[in-house]
Amino acid sequence: MSKIVIIGAGAMGSAFALPCLDNNHDVNIVGTHLENEFIDNIKSQDNFHSGLNIKIDKKIKIHKFKELTKLLDKEIDLIVLGISSKGIEWVSEQLGKIYKNKKIPNLLMLTKGLSIHNNNYELLVDKLKRLLADNGINKTDISAVGGPCLAAGLANRVHSSVVIANENIQTAKKIADMLNTSYYHTSFSNDLNGVEVSAAIKNIFSMAVGAAKGLCSKNISSDVREKNYLNTSSALIKQSIHEMEVFVEFLKGKKETVKGLAGLGDLYVSSGGGRNAKMGSYIGEGLTFSEAKKTKMEKVTVEGADLAIEIAKKVNEDFDDKKLPLMLAMINAIVEDKKLELNWEAFR
Repeated sequence: MSKIVIIGAGAMGSAFALPCLDNNHDVNIVGTHLENEFIDNIKSQDNFHSGLNIKIDKKIKIHKFKELTKLLDKEIDLIVLGISSKGIEWVSEQLGKIYKNKKIPNLLMLTKGLSIHNNNYELLVDKLKRLLADNGINKTDISAVGGPCLAAGLANRVHSSVVIANENIQTAKKIADMLNTSYYHTSFSNDLNGVEVSAAIKNIFSMAVGAAKGLCSKNISSDVREKNYLNTSSALIKQSIHEMEVFVEFLKGKKETVKGLAGLGDLYVSSGGGRNAKMGSYIGEGLTFSEAKKTKMEKVTVEGADLAIEIAKKVNEDFDDKKLPLMLAMINAIVEDKKLELNWEAFR
């Protein structure tokens, strides 16, 4: 039995506790400083998690943020980060207070993201390493989870497959073995860059595939489009995979990773529904990003759009529309707030 602490009581962090529990591990969920009221609500409703619409097994111990230091003062085998990408700075500070000049346990990131630092692409794993070093933790072992696994499905123990990535293949295998169950199927990889990049940029391509209904033809009725847009969707998926391979290799990942769970698998799930695909559908219908955001998704976080804005300048510097015609069309439509136009001939 291993001792696992999950930081973040949101949907994915809480759902992730289930395969941990089903492997007979000692599992603790600790909310962030922003989740105290949410933790109170869970406990007052007999462990009902409103984000997952399930009751969390009481063998999984749920704590407020103030208990984090006490929990991590004990011997822990794995710390799982289930916080948003915007919470990376905060969690680095908290871990620095506890583990400065000490050995920190293995870390596993559920969060996906890519940013720009000093005009270079920075994976979320690398950002975490940098921030932890700034807080006095210089030696870290960080793994990441990739693949198509929606929190609600995991919470209901539906069959799901993921890949655990670490530069050290033995560490990746060890964590994968810790988490594998009859429904949560874990593989492992040493292509940390490929898994992380695929997981992040698929959000941009999910918007592009989501735009298929509106883009399939301008000369047919909406009813005909509704029944026949899959031709277009398939073409966009093929182009997405090709461009993801180009981008992953540029960031020193393996292009074969794109055709696995972290790339194709995650793209399939994300483009079939969810926030990125929904934004894409509105843009495909002819709305600009700002129009769609204001009238359809004003209070909804769209990760693909946020990433497009973050990396737009750098991607336009590094690539032209011959290498990444779909990605650049999607990014520039968002950043320049213009209608999406695709050059289909560039996909040949």
